[in-house]
Amino acid sequence: MTRLLTTEIATMTEMREPQKVLDRARGRPVAVMKNSRLVGYFVPAEAVATPGEHRVATMEEVLAHLQETRAEVQPVLDYLRDK
Repeated sequence: MTRLLTTEIATMTEMREPQKVLDRARGRPVAVMKNSRLVGYFVPAEAVATPGEHRVATMEEVLAHLQETRAEVQPVLDYLRDK
Protein backbone atom coordinates (compact mmCIF):
# COMPACT_ATOMS: atom_id res chain seq x y z
CA MET A 1 0.00 0.00 0.00
CA THR A 2 1.35 3.40 -0.99
CA ARG A 3 1.45 6.15 1.62
CA LEU A 4 -0.01 9.37 0.24
CA LEU A 5 1.79 12.62 0.96
CA THR A 6 -1.40 14.68 1.01
CA THR A 7 -4.97 14.41 2.23
CA GLU A 8 -6.44 15.74 -1.02
CA ILE A 9 -7.31 13.06 -3.59
CA ALA A 10 -8.69 13.20 -7.14
CA THR A 11 -9.40 10.54 -9.73
CA MET A 12 -8.28 10.67 -13.34
CA THR A 13 -11.92 11.33 -14.27
CA GLU A 14 -12.03 14.36 -11.96
CA MET A 15 -8.86 15.67 -13.61
CA ARG A 16 -10.95 16.38 -16.74
CA GLU A 17 -11.88 19.56 -14.89
CA PRO A 18 -8.64 20.61 -13.18
CA GLN A 19 -9.99 23.96 -11.98
CA LYS A 20 -12.62 22.21 -9.85
CA VAL A 21 -9.87 20.00 -8.37
CA LEU A 22 -7.77 23.10 -7.59
CA ASP A 23 -10.72 24.90 -6.01
CA ARG A 24 -11.54 21.91 -3.81
CA ALA A 25 -7.89 21.48 -2.75
CA ARG A 26 -7.62 25.11 -1.54
CA GLY A 27 -3.96 25.44 -2.50
CA ARG A 28 -2.78 22.04 -1.27
CA PRO A 29 -1.23 19.29 -3.45
CA VAL A 30 -3.62 16.63 -4.75
CA ALA A 31 -2.84 12.93 -5.11
CA VAL A 32 -4.11 11.70 -8.49
CA MET A 33 -5.45 8.14 -8.43
CA LYS A 34 -6.28 5.69 -11.21
CA ASN A 35 -7.94 2.39 -10.31
CA SER A 36 -7.11 3.04 -6.63
CA ARG A 37 -3.40 3.42 -7.41
CA LEU A 38 -1.36 6.58 -7.10
CA VAL A 39 -0.22 7.91 -10.46
CA GLY A 40 1.13 11.29 -9.39
CA TYR A 41 0.54 14.58 -7.66
CA PHE A 42 -1.15 17.70 -8.97
CA VAL A 43 0.51 20.66 -7.28
CA PRO A 44 -1.09 24.11 -7.42
CA ALA A 45 1.22 27.07 -7.96
CA GLU A 46 0.52 28.47 -4.48
CA ALA A 47 1.77 25.21 -2.91
CA VAL A 48 5.21 25.67 -4.46
CA ALA A 49 7.65 28.02 -2.79
CA THR A 50 8.55 31.14 -4.68
CA PRO A 51 12.27 31.69 -5.40
CA GLY A 52 12.70 34.31 -2.67
CA GLU A 53 11.34 32.14 0.16
CA HIS A 54 14.35 29.87 0.60
CA ARG A 55 17.87 30.72 1.61
CA VAL A 56 21.10 28.80 1.91
CA ALA A 57 22.07 27.85 5.46
CA THR A 58 25.36 29.17 6.74
CA MET A 59 28.10 26.75 7.76
CA GLU A 60 27.55 27.74 11.40
CA GLU A 61 23.84 26.83 11.15
CA VAL A 62 24.66 23.46 9.57
CA LEU A 63 27.25 22.64 12.24
CA ALA A 64 24.88 23.73 15.01
CA HIS A 65 22.14 21.48 13.66
CA LEU A 66 24.53 18.53 13.36
CA GLN A 67 25.60 19.07 16.96
CA GLU A 68 21.97 19.28 18.15
CA THR A 69 21.00 16.02 16.44
CA ARG A 70 24.20 14.10 17.24
CA ALA A 71 22.66 12.14 20.13
CA GLU A 72 19.76 11.08 17.91
CA VAL A 73 21.93 9.78 15.05
CA GLN A 74 24.86 8.42 17.09
CA PRO A 75 23.48 4.84 17.27
CA VAL A 76 23.25 4.74 13.48
CA LEU A 77 26.78 6.11 13.12
CA ASP A 78 28.06 3.48 15.55
CA TYR A 79 26.28 0.73 13.63
CA LEU A 80 27.69 1.90 10.30
CA ARG A 81 31.22 2.20 11.71
CA ASP A 82 31.21 -1.58 12.35
CA LYS A 83 30.27 -2.38 8.74
